[in-house]
Amino acid sequence: MEKNRHVIKRGMVRLLGNPRYQAVTIPLFAIILSLLAGAVVILFQGKNPLIAYQNLLQGSGLLPKASYAGYKSILTDFTSFLNAWTPMLFASLSVAVALRAGLFNIGVSGQMLTAGFITTLTIGYSSLSAPLAKPLVLVMGILVGALVGGLIGWLKYQFNINEVVSSIMINYIAQYVISFFINTYYVNPVSRQSNAVSKAARLSLMDTPVGNLKMDIPLCVLLAVITAFIVKFLLDRTTFGYELKCVGTSRNAARYAGIHVGKNIVMAMFFSGALAGLAGVTYYLGYFGSIQPKVLPSTGFDAIAVSLLANSNPVGIIFSSFLITVLSKGSTYMNSASGLESEIASVITGVILLFAACGAYIQYKVKTFQDELREEERKAAAEPSTKEGGNG
Repeated sequence: MEKNRHVIKRGMVRLLGNPRYQAVTIPLFAIILSLLAGAVVILFQGKNPLIAYQNLLQGSGLLPKASYAGYKSILTDFTSFLNAWTPMLFASLSVAVALRAGLFNIGVSGQMLTAGFITTLTIGYSSLSAPLAKPLVLVMGILVGALVGGLIGWLKYQFNINEVVSSIMINYIAQYVISFFINTYYVNPVSRQSNAVSKAARLSLMDTPVGNLKMDIPLCVLLAVITAFIVKFLLDRTTFGYELKCVGTSRNAARYAGIHVGKNIVMAMFFSGALAGLAGVTYYLGYFGSIQPKVLPSTGFDAIAVSLLANSNPVGIIFSSFLITVLSKGSTYMNSASGLESEIASVITGVILLFAACGAYIQYKVKTFQDELREEERKAAAEPSTKEGGNG
């Protein structure tokens, strides 16, 4: 038993012990544990986990399916996946910016919904031409999201209202107020969702003929990736990012150093809300094209798992958001191909969040194992000299 424990400790230290790579190795370890846990759940369902995971990749256009309907191929599945990935990436960056300042923006879904709705009314239903409408959709999404996020930051600064409480309340307010307006004035009698936005304002080119295929082409996927690198630069290489990090680490120390804590709290939520607004317009005026009443987008909540998994690193978020989108996007095909409930993907996402949240504990345990191994090596090295002294 003691020997097995020693082997486990040495293996953990070898895999996860290098501090330079722990930002990558620990999240990867969390993902592997999550997939193993998901495999156990799938086995209890009487299904083959390898086939189920293969179906997830097939549903996301990362592996070919056995057959395709007309005008469809692996390429059309992949572009549809990119269409879903775009708002997830923006939403995850939104969570990461708030976390950098020690704030928990759980209101990303409400900010997405508000930005999507107001932009739909002002631009999505207008007669503007595409070259004018599409950039204005992005600008309006940024402005609306920033104002809602800034309001949460201002409430925190002015009245010390916890941002989790205020953002949850704003989620509910947005959900039901917007639902009232959609059902009263803008509902489509057939789909029971809001009327579809104009093609000129939509941020995805839907059913676009490319050869013998009809593809959904997301126009903002490259913008989302570029934004991740811009956010990385702002957080790591600018005074603004340094001040946010100081505020997030210790507000008292930041205040002592002359940093305006209140201003940075408001600016962090303002910036976070702007990114959530971009997620909202790429979701409602890109991926979907309409709004379902009384429903908050799950993207805003999945983004929390994505950001935690990547340790709030914007570049890491590119990869973690890709993974979580594979789970959510591929779940529908997994359901039809394997007969598994699509909620299994949500279970795996939840387990990933659980293990990602344990990252600090895993790091602590690895450090403990390192100390124990050093102590064992020290005792082993001291034993021969002790014996020699005794023999003398």
